[in-house]
Amino acid sequence: MPIMGTKSALKWSKKITTSQVEQLILAEKDLSKAIAIFDSATAEYKNGFTHDHTTFGRMISKLVSANQFRPAEELLNRMKEERCQVKEDIILTICRAYGRVHKPLEAIRIFKSAKEYECNLTEKSYITIFSILVDENLLKMAMRFYRHMKKVGFQPTVVSLNILIKALCKSSDKIDAAINLFREMPHRGCPPDSYTYGTLINGLCKCGRIDEANELFGEMETKGCLPTVVTYTSLINGLCKSEKLGDALKLFEVMTSKDIKPNVFTYSCLMDGLCKHGRSMHALYLLDKMDCHRLSPNTITYSTLIAGLCKDGNHFEALKLFDRMKLQGLKPDVILYAKIITGFSDLGKFQEAANFLEEMVLDGISPNRLTWSIHVRIHYVVIQGLCGIDLNRAYHLYLSMRTRGLSVEPEVFSSLIKGFCKKGDLDKTYCIVREMVCDGCLPDEEIWKTLLGGLLDHRKLEVSIEKICLGPWQILSLVAFGFKMALDEG
Repeated sequence: MPIMGTKSALKWSKKITTSQVEQLILAEKDLSKAIAIFDSATAEYKNGFTHDHTTFGRMISKLVSANQFRPAEELLNRMKEERCQVKEDIILTICRAYGRVHKPLEAIRIFKSAKEYECNLTEKSYITIFSILVDENLLKMAMRFYRHMKKVGFQPTVVSLNILIKALCKSSDKIDAAINLFREMPHRGCPPDSYTYGTLINGLCKCGRIDEANELFGEMETKGCLPTVVTYTSLINGLCKSEKLGDALKLFEVMTSKDIKPNVFTYSCLMDGLCKHGRSMHALYLLDKMDCHRLSPNTITYSTLIAGLCKDGNHFEALKLFDRMKLQGLKPDVILYAKIITGFSDLGKFQEAANFLEEMVLDGISPNRLTWSIHVRIHYVVIQGLCGIDLNRAYHLYLSMRTRGLSVEPEVFSSLIKGFCKKGDLDKTYCIVREMVCDGCLPDEEIWKTLLGGLLDHRKLEVSIEKICLGPWQILSLVAFGFKMALDEG
């Protein structure tokens, strides 16, 4: 039975071997062609070849790597139908693939289905599921599963205790339990390894307990456990966040002197620390070092540097990096655009800020539930600034906000009304006031004063009331306020 009804013009030798089929599937990068190879090995030639655990396993691995889970599970069922033994490695392959795409419950379902295929699972499978649950922050379920592991007879090992420590480190109120477990490990016949130390150091750093993390780091080498690049990065990040930039830089030097190569995350953490301390040019120097080591900066690296450069007033360098990022094929998000726009706005360069705001819209970056407030805020800042230097452009950005469904702040309405009243453009004033009222945003006393002042100056109060289409109580308020102003002037 073909997987997806595929056909192949592949010419097989008279005698097909398992090794031949496996190697062809492994070498084929195109999934549809790999499926065709798998199907044609049995479908097109009456040579007596049947798939075994090896070829089924290779095809299932190929499918789940491409997130084709349903066809992979169909093959699993086919193995059962054809009385082909399902071994643990195939079950593990599918479980890990579900873990990779953040579907832990599906991984558990496959784990439980092993009995249907008469597959006996070892401790390796149990630890895999335990690890997936911890990685997905399903900590209560993970702890229940750990207790189940012990109940079925699996004794704690360094690997399982490392995962347990990782689970405890995810909660600040359980970090002490993680430390206690760490100290008990030698007494359980499970001496901590480099991964144990690294996990606990990372947990302590995240909880802000940097001094304890530092002590543990110093203890590592005395126990014969060499820190990895991940451990160095965790501690460097912790030092930077604890305002110990000097110590972080020293540790970075120690790391490189021991020929432990920093990765992109190491550089990004250190750059973030430097930028927050006003040393963005030093951070820029580290970017050059990354290039020398052929490390490609990611979006976080660029975002950190651009924000730091904008903060320090180095907008020219920030824009160069922004262009470089886009040339590298990395798409800026609204947060990065917001940093650049805010940077220009802080310097009073609202025209430049507006250029980037419009570019962001052209890049197709639309507001969603998580970024809504960021879009509203940067539009508000830019429009407010433009009202004093380019009222028409401010108005066009205001219209863009409405077109995209963004909520308009009362201060934006107020600034635009003041600007157009001062300019004498009553038509746009009428339009903005009407839209303001329709949005359920009632003008305050300051806006009424501005509006009435503009209307009285141009002696169009009666006509203006009709054009604005206010309710009766608003008209009365407007007229009363107008008379009051006239009396005050008289």
